[in-house]
Amino acid sequence: MLSPSSPNSSPAALAPSDVVQQLWRTLGQPQGALSQLSLSGSDPVLPSSFAVGTAAQASIAAAALSAAQLWYLRSQQQQQVSVDMRHAAAEFRSERYFRVNDARSDEIWDKIAGTYRCGDGKWLRLHTNFPHHRDGVLRLLQCQHTVESVQQALQSWSAEDFEEAAAATGLVVTAMRSFEEWDRHPQGQAVQALPLLTIEKIGDAPPRALPAPVAQRPLDGVRVLDLTRIIAGPVCGRTLAAHGADVMLVTAPQLPAIGPLVIDTGRGKRSCQLDLRQADDHRILSRLLHDTDIFVQGYRPGGLDALGFGPEAAAKKHPGIVYVSLSAYGHAGPWAERRGFDSLVQTASGFNHAEAQAAHSDKPKPLPMQVLDHAAGYLMAAGAITALARRVTEGGSWHVRISLAQTGHWLRQLGRIENGLATADVEFEQIQDLLEHSASGFGRLTAVSHAGKLSLTPAHWSRPSVPLGSDAPSW
Repeated sequence: MLSPSSPNSSPAALAPSDVVQQLWRTLGQPQGALSQLSLSGSDPVLPSSFAVGTAAQASIAAAALSAAQLWYLRSQQQQQVSVDMRHAAAEFRSERYFRVNDARSDEIWDKIAGTYRCGDGKWLRLHTNFPHHRDGVLRLLQCQHTVESVQQALQSWSAEDFEEAAAATGLVVTAMRSFEEWDRHPQGQAVQALPLLTIEKIGDAPPRALPAPVAQRPLDGVRVLDLTRIIAGPVCGRTLAAHGADVMLVTAPQLPAIGPLVIDTGRGKRSCQLDLRQADDHRILSRLLHDTDIFVQGYRPGGLDALGFGPEAAAKKHPGIVYVSLSAYGHAGPWAERRGFDSLVQTASGFNHAEAQAAHSDKPKPLPMQVLDHAAGYLMAAGAITALARRVTEGGSWHVRISLAQTGHWLRQLGRIENGLATADVEFEQIQDLLEHSASGFGRLTAVSHAGKLSLTPAHWSRPSVPLGSDAPSW
């Protein structure tokens, strides 16, 4: 009997148009708008047994079509939307392909990040890109900052025991599970019970028209506070900026960041720094919030609530806000407050095991891009734009919620690609037609252009990517 983790026992991949239709239904958008969408290309576009190209194309299409629908609300003009799968897949690897002054970026992975076999023979993934996560792992293992020392120390641990010990101290580590093991896990079961994303009304407010009438793009005049880091949340902000939003990235001077990701995802954004533990900076963010349309945050559930900027508090301070929350494992279940990143969620929820099986390997095999991050980012943007449209037509404050784990569960439902792993990888030299060049605060930036093509309001970034804290915290 074939294992459920085997690509041969999984359903054939869904057609991209069917996937977009399902997403559009989840968003609650009018089905008639789908007639304006054109999709080209097919999986496999990258080496994977999963429909990663379809996931890229469909999620970008959902965001782009949501922007076109908002434009229709503003202008009564319909426009055509097109997304090519090859282009979408390249954009899902944007952090891998960009160049500054024709040079590749620095390595984003710490030298001990990765997978290790533990004393019980099971695999574990460490995420040590932030210094405090790295140092915490080394303290817990009582070892040196070398792969060899970490490997030796983990021989004294079982994978799941170290996973739990790390989580108890706020570290980010996961044991590798199969799909069957994840589906039996309480958190896996909690994720299965959730929809891909939710758009919930959390407060009353009168309908509010968007600024008019000089708009040239769907989100012109819309203000966005982007309190996110790494990939998923920043991709959401970058997408909103591509459709005209005024996006202010808000980070804190004491929080670590990964420089190359800031360059790639910072396109179109201003950037300020505020320490919300300080009374003056807390007041500044409150002032910014009062003139904000969309508030996007990617901190662990409850993190901003304690500082007075959770969804209910934001809706009370500024009725009519669209509040977008991203988490690692979802807002329900025993891991709801657990920190996590794409690579960890892939490992915990079965993808690395399933991909390894498809490759006939006994070592964890990651997907060919941070697909959960990128898909979640575009779906966050689609949800935010959809909620903004609801504010225009029916009023209210809205809360959009999604997680990397929910995005992973969706990816599983897209089916598997037979012989997908035999597909050749795509190198930088092969995507020259998908690149654009611009000045930035770091030098001449070469990066993947946006794959969502709108016929009347082409997406583009009108602001350059800049170093963190380059701008004043004011609109």
